[in-house]
Amino acid sequence: MSNVKSGKANSLFVAIVFPLVLIISVSFYMFVLGDPANFQNNDPIHGHPIEANPGKLYGTIYKGGFIVPILISINLVVLIFSVERFITLGRAKGKGRIDEFIVNVRQHLANDDVDKAVTVCDEQQGSVASVMRSGLERYKTVLYDATHDKETRLLAVKQELEEATALELPMLSKNMVILSTCASISTLVGLIGTVLGMIRAFSALATSGTPDATALSTGISEALINTALGITGSTLAIIFFNYFSNRIDAITHGIDEAGFSVSQTLANRK
Repeated sequence: MSNVKSGKANSLFVAIVFPLVLIISVSFYMFVLGDPANFQNNDPIHGHPIEANPGKLYGTIYKGGFIVPILISINLVVLIFSVERFITLGRAKGKGRIDEFIVNVRQHLANDDVDKAVTVCDEQQGSVASVMRSGLERYKTVLYDATHDKETRLLAVKQELEEATALELPMLSKNMVILSTCASISTLVGLIGTVLGMIRAFSALATSGTPDATALSTGISEALINTALGITGSTLAIIFFNYFSNRIDAITHGIDEAGFSVSQTLANRK
């Protein structure tokens, strides 16, 4: 039931984040970057960015064009979901080191103190502990069940562990697809802005007579700013995706090791 509630909360979180990020990005683009005070003659359309910082930086980014708020949105999405994954995986890891927790539980099982092992799981509070606790509860139920043979009891424990694992794993990898998607599309969206900027720059060069310097500089700014924002978003997404993938692999390995420990303990009993 808790996993179902968590899934609904996550879906609501995702549904809120995307429109909110887009609104923030567009507002920042229009009212902060596009503030007339950042441009000569207070003209964001035809004026050059003023030399004083941060006006020059803001004005230059604004000249990147309408692709800029999209790229800002992508970068914000990467940061927001990276924080979300960091918090979620931190909770999934639980308290203390996973390997030390597994060793502790093994010691209690070796002493036939299943209740103490369950207490240790409650104290650890991570995904590994949740799976192991489910297996231990089933272990206690079938341990002295004389109506079933050893193989049947072992199968029942393994099935319980598999079901508990199936409930935990999707929550670990949830929203990772958002980071991987941002890593893929950020550079592509930036490339679109770059191409549009270069088209504008070459159009300025192609004008008859003296080239339009303002249009030329605007086109170059649009190309470079979108390239920079696109690469930044892609780089951050790739770094965070790989980092969280490694953390998920560590937790998954712990779940597998925990399940093996419970099953092996039951299998070694006479």
